[in-house]
Amino acid sequence: MSKQHIVIIGAGLGGLSSAIVLQSRGYQVTCLEKNDEPGGKLHEVKLGSASFDFGPNTITMPHVFQDVLKGAGLNPDEYFTFTKLQKHTTNAFPDGTSFSFSSNMEEMQEELFQLDPGAADRYPAYLKEAERLYKLAENHFFNRTFSGFRDYFSFGLARALAASKPVQTMDAFHQRFFSDERIRAAFNRYATYIGSSPFDCPATFSLIGYLELADGVYYTNGGNYKIALGMKRAASDLGVAFHFGEEVTNLEIVNRNVQNVHTKKRMLQADAVIMNGDLLTQFPALVSEDKRPSFSDKKAASFEPSISAAVVLSATDTAFPTNHHHVFFSGDPEKEFRQIFQDKQYGDDPTVYLCTSSRTDHSRSSDGDNVFLLVNAPAVSSKKSEFPIERIYRKLSAYGIDLRHHTTEHQVILPEHIQDSFYAFRGALYGLSANSRKNTFLRPYNQAADISNLYFAGGSTHPGGGSPMVTISGVRTAELLMKQQR
Repeated sequence: MSKQHIVIIGAGLGGLSSAIVLQSRGYQVTCLEKNDEPGGKLHEVKLGSASFDFGPNTITMPHVFQDVLKGAGLNPDEYFTFTKLQKHTTNAFPDGTSFSFSSNMEEMQEELFQLDPGAADRYPAYLKEAERLYKLAENHFFNRTFSGFRDYFSFGLARALAASKPVQTMDAFHQRFFSDERIRAAFNRYATYIGSSPFDCPATFSLIGYLELADGVYYTNGGNYKIALGMKRAASDLGVAFHFGEEVTNLEIVNRNVQNVHTKKRMLQADAVIMNGDLLTQFPALVSEDKRPSFSDKKAASFEPSISAAVVLSATDTAFPTNHHHVFFSGDPEKEFRQIFQDKQYGDDPTVYLCTSSRTDHSRSSDGDNVFLLVNAPAVSSKKSEFPIERIYRKLSAYGIDLRHHTTEHQVILPEHIQDSFYAFRGALYGLSANSRKNTFLRPYNQAADISNLYFAGGSTHPGGGSPMVTISGVRTAELLMKQQR
């Protein structure tokens, strides 16, 4: 009996994890990727003697990546390894104060005590509540797939959702524990990990604090892009066939099934297809509207995108006094989020995030630093917003970081580039925002409603954006496919 042939569109972390699961379970998998390398947004950029991770710089839940390979009978340490960062993120404020996040409870309380002794006292209670939210999500939400609305009709799921503070905002949740606005701004920044505003997204996502502050923040040795390279190598070792630089042009639908997958170079017969590209742009691009009445072009365009980003990669000739992760906060974070989401503009006083992985891994920059600079940006829209790069350079200079005069090579990536290069919905980094309860808990399903053998994995479907969630999405979608196509 011949193996079922599964075609995966996109070699991002979702597609790679699906490929590993399916190939290890006896399917024959072919993965088509329009770019020349795996990982999607998670890839390496080189400028002079410096190298950068474009894409996720903060890695949490390393066990998620390791478990994909373990489940296929492989030793993950042969493909990628991690280093845990202790005091991993420094939060700096306009008044000259700062404190660092740590996964050590006592260290964290000492850091908070400098700004607010009461916050240090309440920190254990905060961490316990963040852990409760995480356990609820892990047990009832992360590890599920949704192929239709009826999948939500579960008493256990309904009870878990009700207990996860879906009505309270993240900012309101943090106000219970932290009265100091600086501390609250630092914790509220977790909303940007899902591309949202802490003043709108549900308190449910405060669970991210537990992941960083209890489980820890990690760096993938050699660069975070090594996760994608390692997963691709693991998939190849199992027998997955990859075709890079080959873009899918359309899916041929016959009797509510994908029958063939077309590229400019070939046609592939498929027993089932997993689409790891952005669902909101690629489903409409590859399937004619009459074949997907449940997901019209109008519906696809109606979703609210997550935030995008403006990124500057700077190879420098000197080292700066920064942590591996360093955040320079706006004086008015609430105004900044309002300007991004409502006014569709960059903030007047933008929060600036720097990742300098050469602080941990000196091989990433032999002559100075590899400074990855990111500013939250509005998604692409009809409103034009000018990237305030000079304002950002002036802000960093006040902290002793003179990028303007110490950068030897640089590259600027704007939301339009992210939109065009990765077919990301309006340049969004995380698919949909979680500012509305609908987008939070009723994301697009993992299976097409009108096409029985078409499945979706990635940040624009369940369970959402971020490297671990996208990887979980790939695993669970592969399991759903196996269950249904068997």
